Amino acid sequence: MLFSISTAQLNNNTKMISLDSSISPSTNNSYWLSNSGQFAFGFYKQGNGFAIGIWFDKIKEKTVIWTANRDQQQPLPQSTTLVLNDFANFVSPDQPAASASMLDSGNFVLYNSDSEAIWQSFENPTDTLLSGQILETGKELVSAVSESNHSSGEFQLTMQTDGNLVLYPAIKDHLDYHAYWGTGTYWKGSPKITLSLRPNGQLELLNSTSKASVYTLHPANWIHPMNHVTFRLTIDVDGILRLYSHSLVQVNSSWNVEWNSTNNRCDPTGLCGMNAYCVLDQNQQPNCTCLPGHDFIDQSQKRLGCERKSKIDYCTTNQYTVSLVEFDKVLWENNSYSIVPKNNRIDCEQDCLNDCQCEIAMYKSTTCKKLRLPLRYAKADQRNSNVVTMVKVLNQNSEALYFGVTKGRSERVRNRFFISSVLCIVFSFIFLLLSMFLCCRSNFHSHRIVYKESNTQILKVDEVLTVRSFTFNELEIATNFFMEPLGKGSFGTVFKGTLRFPDGERAIAVKRLEKVAVEGEVEFLNEMRSIGRTHHKNLTKPHWNDRVKIALGIARGILYLHEDCENKIIHCDINPNNILIDENRDAKIADFGLAKLLMPDQTRTHTGIRGTRGFVALEWHKGQPITTKADVYSFGIVLLVIICCRPGVDDNLPEKEAILVDWVYECFMNNNSTSLMIDEEVNEEEFDRLLKIGLWCTQEEPTIRPPMKKVVAMLEGTLAIPIPPCIVSCNDSSSYFLDIVHA
Repeated sequence: MLFSISTAQLNNNTKMISLDSSISPSTNNSYWLSNSGQFAFGFYKQGNGFAIGIWFDKIKEKTVIWTANRDQQQPLPQSTTLVLNDFANFVSPDQPAASASMLDSGNFVLYNSDSEAIWQSFENPTDTLLSGQILETGKELVSAVSESNHSSGEFQLTMQTDGNLVLYPAIKDHLDYHAYWGTGTYWKGSPKITLSLRPNGQLELLNSTSKASVYTLHPANWIHPMNHVTFRLTIDVDGILRLYSHSLVQVNSSWNVEWNSTNNRCDPTGLCGMNAYCVLDQNQQPNCTCLPGHDFIDQSQKRLGCERKSKIDYCTTNQYTVSLVEFDKVLWENNSYSIVPKNNRIDCEQDCLNDCQCEIAMYKSTTCKKLRLPLRYAKADQRNSNVVTMVKVLNQNSEALYFGVTKGRSERVRNRFFISSVLCIVFSFIFLLLSMFLCCRSNFHSHRIVYKESNTQILKVDEVLTVRSFTFNELEIATNFFMEPLGKGSFGTVFKGTLRFPDGERAIAVKRLEKVAVEGEVEFLNEMRSIGRTHHKNLTKPHWNDRVKIALGIARGILYLHEDCENKIIHCDINPNNILIDENRDAKIADFGLAKLLMPDQTRTHTGIRGTRGFVALEWHKGQPITTKADVYSFGIVLLVIICCRPGVDDNLPEKEAILVDWVYECFMNNNSTSLMIDEEVNEEEFDRLLKIGLWCTQEEPTIRPPMKKVVAMLEGTLAIPIPPCIVSCNDSSSYFLDIVHA
């Protein structure tokens, strides 16, 4: 019963945290404490900012034992505010939470309205197990990067489905070679095995069905009373698993190591990075050592690994001396590109010397394996497997000889080279001027450049001005062969990817189109060209002032598309799901998958129905020409959604309230706008003004709707807003209202 954490039990002393509770590092209220004050959940200092996690608060060493979203790229700024409801939606999006509690066990728990646990930190550990906590089958603990950075590090402890508890380097696909410690407890056909840490310090593997112990790593500690000492099991930064104890009654006491997976600190596989291996010094401390002919990439961070000293290509050094340097007692990951039978080590060595691609030779039992750099995941050869490793290096002074000969040759051709250089510079300058002229001319006329192929006009991709084209193979590599879908739209699926630039990596989203016909390629490329030229800051349930700011940002973004682009663009799918909000609460219009481009001489176009239910302008359904007023209608619905904080269509409401625009109009005409307000902070006068703008934008007749330029002016308060007409077209008064709109 001590280890059953599937449901967190409530008692009368449990402090409950309501959904609207918030914490911030910029205030005195930056964390929530457990009843005893032993544990805290909230903001702790990390780097030049903050992270969110759980730590021991009463202990002098405020040890962090759990971190939320530990691999976020940047520390959180001091101005960050965490609302419990936002955290609950992040960690448990499928089950609505009603409250939370920081328990005295160190477990942070979310509850539903029936006081049942729907999420808990104990079931989602990072690098530590606490007393009474288990590591379930198939889950792992991952070490931190450093003592001060709790992002995911280089090592992990995995509770395997076969019942074996194993330490590995933190890589995706593990091989048996990568393991550097394990319990060796394989249970074929038996129930699932879990790792458990008892409150008395006993560390054991349990049969998850009977709760019976099947293997004990560390026995119970009866020296201290259970309520006077606490335990934690942590996979440390150096990759070693350690069980710690701490006295809760001794002032200024420290953590004591009760048990560790190994006493050899060089055991963790890959501790020293590529082309390096670990050796113990006289004090049994780990020291990283480079392969012969290699130096550390960074002397101050030796665990980053080593690189070859010489930059000479061995395939171009036949006339110079190379040799193999031998060393043993170290094993490496087997990534050989060639395995050949050889009778002895000398033959293996000669074979590698004759092969310019060979940089490493490994010989064992008449087998010669040839490898290229880098070598990964070094570990001590504790089994004395008699593997001899030989590294190809330039002999002493060979590199100096190489560059000396090169220098001698350079002296003989120096005069010739000088003359050639002058001529090349002159011709290059002329070529540069000519290229600049042709490029400017090409840019000026690029929108006219097309060629005919199979009677179809197709814009050359390499002529598109501000859009970079990628081959399908490049996108396959960037998305890891489309392995991680982010979402699916009407035209295809969006996948997560990464592009590498000289200054680092950039996360991207790639939409793989599924419904683009050949005859639509000209239109598609034209739209890409125009979208590539958009640089407005507003392209891509806050408070009232933020909602007003967001509405204005959306309107300005649509205005940019309609009037300030080189060619007008009708977005065709303005709806809340396509509005993104950045860290400054600025609105970004996203998803141009349905966007329609208008040529310079166009004001309208014909196309099939596009958009999202509840936000599609009425002219789409009538087969009428589509203008920028279609986006105005969609914006009107979005504006009403923003200020009323409810969906445009809600089938769960009474029939007369189900369609938002109809319900707003009825309330407005009956002077009952206050029934649409959901909170007291709303400025009633401003609310009525925005309602009127929304009703103007959602008129059935497109010509009655104001253009986005006037919508922005009305939102900014520089243009008076007349009383909107009825929602359906009014034949007798439409011209009157049209005069008002365009006045």
